[in-house]
Amino acid sequence: MERREFLRRTTAAGAATLGAATLTATASGTRAAAAATRRTGPLRVDIVVFDGVEELDCIAPYEVFSAAAMHSPKGVEVRYVTTGRPGLIRCGYGTGIQVKHRWAPRETDLIVVPGGGYTHRDGPGVWAEIDKGTLPRALAEAPREGLTISSLCTGAVLLSAAGLTQGRPCTTHHGAKAYLAEHGGLVKNARVVDDGDLVTAAGITSGLELGLWLVRRELGSDAATGVETMLEYEARGTVWQAP
Repeated sequence: MERREFLRRTTAAGAATLGAATLTATASGTRAAAAATRRTGPLRVDIVVFDGVEELDCIAPYEVFSAAAMHSPKGVEVRYVTTGRPGLIRCGYGTGIQVKHRWAPRETDLIVVPGGGYTHRDGPGVWAEIDKGTLPRALAEAPREGLTISSLCTGAVLLSAAGLTQGRPCTTHHGAKAYLAEHGGLVKNARVVDDGDLVTAAGITSGLELGLWLVRRELGSDAATGVETMLEYEARGTVWQAP
């Protein structure tokens, strides 16, 4: 709590001297305003995790959206969810995450699908989740009006297994781009690819860009620049956005 209060105070001071936003946008400001008008409560974000998930894939967007709650009048609710039984999830490098919430796509505005374990076919990670089938089926059934599904790194491979990237502009970690293209994705060479209700990001650290872009799109530029100031991080790379 002391850290959060410190960040809240220092961000408020830093925002007063911050220049123009570092994220490049076209119509995102208008879309954010419209989304904020429609939304009567907080932005609800679910990050789905599984054994073998890459630590930074899930922790970076969690930090960004949690910080954004301090910069949005309506707030942000972010949580880890699982399609299995709530409990301890073991990440790729051994970090444990205690997950309390079950998969509930009708209760959220934004789903984030991280990756992990792509190079270990026999270990925990995206391939094990594809083999089990539960998460891909859940993702395939999730789309509805008002829901954005996003991924970062090899989380896009899970979206591909669910049929969600077929014929859609998308991106992933450089090591998985050929796989994504072979399975019908229209792969773009961009840090973040925004195709409306499907938003994908490149490898590992791009979870920061994914979070910041979606904060800007959904909550506005002031929220995004406020989070950048708090984290002392400026978003980088190209955001490809559908016309």
